[in-house]
This record gives sequence, C-alpha cells and structure tokens, in this order.
Amino acid sequence: MELPFAESYKIKVVEALRKSNRQEREEWIAQARYNLFNLRSDQVFIDLLTDSGTGAMSDRQWSTLMTGDESYAGASSYYTMKSAIEDIFGFDYFLPTHQGRAAENVLFSVLVKEGDVVPGNSHFDTTKGHIEFRKAKAVDCTIDEAFDTQDEYPFKGNIDPGKLEEVFRSTPKLQIPFVVVTLTCNSSGGQPVSMENLKTVYELARKYGVKILFDSARFAENAYFIKSREKGYHDKSIRDIVEEMYQYADMMTMSSKKDAIVNIGGFMAFRDKELFEQASVYNIMFEGFKTYGGMSGRDMNALAQGLYEGMDYDYLETRIGQVAYLGKRLEDFGIPIQKPFGGHAIFVDANKFLDALPREQLRAQTLAVELYLEAGVRSVEIGTLLADRDPVTRENRFPELELLRLAIPRRVYTNNHMEVVAVALKNVFDRRRQINKGLKIINEAPIMRHFTVELARV
Repeated sequence: MELPFAESYKIKVVEALRKSNRQEREEWIAQARYNLFNLRSDQVFIDLLTDSGTGAMSDRQWSTLMTGDESYAGASSYYTMKSAIEDIFGFDYFLPTHQGRAAENVLFSVLVKEGDVVPGNSHFDTTKGHIEFRKAKAVDCTIDEAFDTQDEYPFKGNIDPGKLEEVFRSTPKLQIPFVVVTLTCNSSGGQPVSMENLKTVYELARKYGVKILFDSARFAENAYFIKSREKGYHDKSIRDIVEEMYQYADMMTMSSKKDAIVNIGGFMAFRDKELFEQASVYNIMFEGFKTYGGMSGRDMNALAQGLYEGMDYDYLETRIGQVAYLGKRLEDFGIPIQKPFGGHAIFVDANKFLDALPREQLRAQTLAVELYLEAGVRSVEIGTLLADRDPVTRENRFPELELLRLAIPRRVYTNNHMEVVAVALKNVFDRRRQINKGLKIINEAPIMRHFTVELARV
C-alpha cells in the first residue's frame, strides 16, 4: 500500500486560538465598519487575510536571530543577505528595505515619472498604487485565459506578447521605464508565469530597449509550478529553475514576507551599478543606511536563511499541497474558484458566487463579511475595492475578476483548519440566494482605499 502524504515538518511551538460566537462577530464586524482589516486578531479564528509575514519561521531561522549583527553600517548580517541574493538570483547589487512596498517606493522614485506607462501582468495593489501615485499608468497585459476562472490553462500569470508589443509600439520608449512581471501573479489568482513566457517577454523587451523588473514575492512557488507543469523542467531542481528564471530580469523587488518566510523584510536588486547608486540615495532617505535599509541584523539573517528554505522542494510540495487541499474541498462543494489552484491562496469567484447581487454592492467584500460571520474566518477582497477609482474620472473600476482570496500562511495551519474554511464557505454558498443586499462605501482614502475603507450595509 502506498504511504499517505505527510507534512515535511513537525510542530514545536503552538499558539492558542479563541473561538467566538456569531453574536460577537456581528458586533465586531459592524464596529470594524465591515472592513476585515479593522478587526483585532483575537476576534479572528482562522486568519487568511494574507500570507505576507504571517508564516512560521523554522528552528534554523530562529537560531540565526541570535547571531544578528546590529551594527549601523557594514553589519555582517548585511553581507550574509548579500551573499544569498548573489548566490540565488545572480544580482551583484542590492538594497535592503523593511518590506516589498518600500522597495517599490525607492525604485519607482528613481524610474517612474508623470506620464509614464508601466505594462505588466495584473499589477498588485501596492505596485499599481506606487505607479498611479506618480501620475503614471499601469497597463494590464495578462493573457485572456486568466479572466476565465474555469479555464484550466496552467500559466494564467503569463503576459500576452501581443498586448505588450502594442504598448511598446504605441508609447514612446522613454515613457516606458520597465515591464513588471509578478511571480506568481497574485491579482489573477496566484497564477504562475511559464519559463517560455519569461523568455518571450525578455526578448520582446530587448527588441524595444525596455528593462524587465520581477516582482519576486513568490518566486519559489512560481519555480515549483514550472517544474510540475512545464515541459522539459520536471527533472530540474528548484534552484536551477530559479537561476534560469532570473536570467530574464534586469532588476527585482521582493517582499520577503512571502517566500523567504519571515515576518518583516524586503529588498531590491540590480545588475546596473548606476541604478543601484541612484536608488541608494532614496533608500537612505526613506529606509535607512544602505547596509540595513530599515531592517535589523537579526531579521536580515533570518531572511537569508528563509530564501534557501523557501526553495526546498519538500517544503514547497507541502505548502502548495495544502492550498490544493482547500481548493479540492471547495471544488467538491461546487463553489466557483479560480482554476487551476494558485500557489499561495485559493481565489473564490465572487461574480459567480453572488451573481444576483449588483456589482456596485461589492460582491467579494460582501462574501468576505459573510464568511467571517459564519465561522470567524478572515479573508480579503481582490476586486472592486482593491481596483480603486480611475485616477482621472474618479469612477469605480470594476475588474473582470471579482475575487475573494483565501491566503494561507506558511507552516501555520493544519488541514483540519482548511476543512473548517471549506465547510464554512459551503454553508454560505448554500444560503447565497438569501444574501440579497451587499455593502456601500461611506468613507475612503484617495488611493489604496481597501486597507482603510469604511462600509455600511445597503
């Protein structure tokens, strides 16, 4: 008999969780103005708001904290991190930051100016926010298959070469600072980008003299999908696949709170020394001196160790397998989700789930509230609220994909927790026709509103 699958780790430390009742949750979500970001963590039973900084560090990562060098300049921890980045990604120059959006802020301060156009694959919220804050435009060039949640196309994070070339042809070269490739593509459902597509995009960009930026938050998960789904890569190691991937990038940013499995930290890396020096000026202003950039030495040590652990095949198989476990359970219940399953989260198709609710009543956010009320599960909307308003017309943007993201922290929950999530969502699905009123906005920030928006029942 074949042995069943088991996790590639054992549990050493646990944290108690408190179960609440529905009456408590009704009061709490109303006090939070129906924004799940406003909930206290002890008001949540299973927290799938994000996989960013919420993972469990390993014993080896914890041990590196004790050898952290907290020198202001030239700390050994900086060189430990530098060595890991050179070894894994092949970039000679890097700057540490406290997290990924800080790296975007520094790099985009150098490269993005008013009137610029930045093409890419379904830019995530901070990326698009930093672009539009600078009065530039983000252009989504994702393949059409990504917007059909039932299409099983294996690489829905791919950039459509035709769409990208149209941007290159219609926009002066000096107004395109770079193409951003997000690995994996979060906004399209945690979907990977194939090696073939990375190469095609690189060659097309080279033809037009445009640089390539990799948003690398989930680079290892992307490499796992290349290994498991793309012809010619099944026998290659994750390390070798990552090395090949980054041959097609000129620079990178990374929120290390994802695939480096740390609670804080990020960086940007470059091949171009001049760009590194320009970015260093902003890094010193916004983050800190170039050898710590808003990070402590102990956190740089843990990040360097986590970069290697995040590429371990057994770990990735366990991590992505748990995401697939939840996806299969929801699929068994007939719940519409983005297929194939992504690497860090399951994305529920709220347009299909709550199709009778007007889109103006925020389908995905309404579904997030209902799931919380059902079982104390916190999730996040990847839809109209996140899409924000058009910076010119100030009208709401209604994206093709209106998704509820169930982001699974790394090495934190068991499959029993996933079972609770699945059954809770099934219960909501069974009573979906009774959900005939959604939510409306009563107060919002001028940009990246979804973090702080205040809502009310319609």
